[in-house]
Amino acid sequence: MSGREPGETAAHRYADVSWPVIPLIPGEKVPITRHGFQDASTDHRQIQKWFRHFPDRNIGIATGRPGPDVLDVDRHPNGSGYPSYNRLRAEGLVPDAAALIRTPNGGMHAYYSGTDQRSGSLPGHHIDYRARGGYIVAPPSVIWARDGQPRPYQMVSHQRSDATFDWDAARRLLQPEPSPRQPEHPAGHPQQVEHLPDWVAQQQEGNRNAALFWAANRAIERGRPDALGHLARAARSAGLDEREIERTIRSAQRTAAQPAGFRHAEREAG
Repeated sequence: MSGREPGETAAHRYADVSWPVIPLIPGEKVPITRHGFQDASTDHRQIQKWFRHFPDRNIGIATGRPGPDVLDVDRHPNGSGYPSYNRLRAEGLVPDAAALIRTPNGGMHAYYSGTDQRSGSLPGHHIDYRARGGYIVAPPSVIWARDGQPRPYQMVSHQRSDATFDWDAARRLLQPEPSPRQPEHPAGHPQQVEHLPDWVAQQQEGNRNAALFWAANRAIERGRPDALGHLARAARSAGLDEREIERTIRSAQRTAAQPAGFRHAEREAG
């Protein structure tokens, strides 16, 4: 360990837990290597070559198994990801993270066990997910913040945790798929709840969740919560699993119970 600067020491420690690292341009988020994050390595000899004589280089970690998955909550002049993060947390979709990192502009990185999920982004909610096919900047890296000052990525807390984050569930809550077109009903009664289960049962993969959510909302709006069981059975026959069915119906029930403006609450994480 003798002679190592903090950056190199951190890079070796990340490699010790099988997190592939990559050198970044000092003060920036850009990889130095030719193939970017694809060159990330846990080889200690390679890491020494990258950092031993370049102590000001930033450190990147390739995300997705075997590296971590990272929920990236941004904070910009035009918006903050914390209200959406709070909503995910209130819905039980934010398990305890292995580490929480404060980013230079006041945002947050939450580290979870790596998976094979794809990286994703919800720009309107100022939230990104770094998993397979991505990388993040890690402590003690420093970048130039919006106030023109160099600021570090700082560890806020860490604990032993094997929890994973379900990005698809988070995305469905914050940005549901567009509602399907209203089904046509016979006998001049386009709002008959009795016809909704048959319609849900006929939906193809890719539209089943949205169809169930839409139909459940219509049933609740029309005072027919007793139809939810029929819709669940119809969704089951269409190929949805029990977990998806239960979650989608609960989401419709919560939507019906929410007062106007609930989704735009501005409370931020403490």
